[in-house]
Amino acid sequence: MPARPWRQFAWPTAFLIAVTVAVFGIRAARHHSPATPTRHTPHVTHAVTTRYYRVRPGDTLTAVAAKTGTSVARLLHLNPKLQPTALFIGERIRLR
Repeated sequence: MPARPWRQFAWPTAFLIAVTVAVFGIRAARHHSPATPTRHTPHVTHAVTTRYYRVRPGDTLTAVAAKTGTSVARLLHLNPKLQPTALFIGERIRLR
């Protein structure tokens, strides 16, 4: 009696079907789970708001850059009239 060719593919096929069902089940559960909040990013471009930093006593341009997470070069680019060696208390420095 000749061997049936479908038998050699039965276990791999069943395994692939089981894995596929498990993956889709997990993805569906994670996607619709109320425990994990979903964030929908709108496809709208937002205008960058201008931010400023007010100089305090003892501030240097390097210290302001470190506090705000901006580079000194970026601060100088955004503030062309800024004197890096002469910051005045209360002066506003543009960050964005």
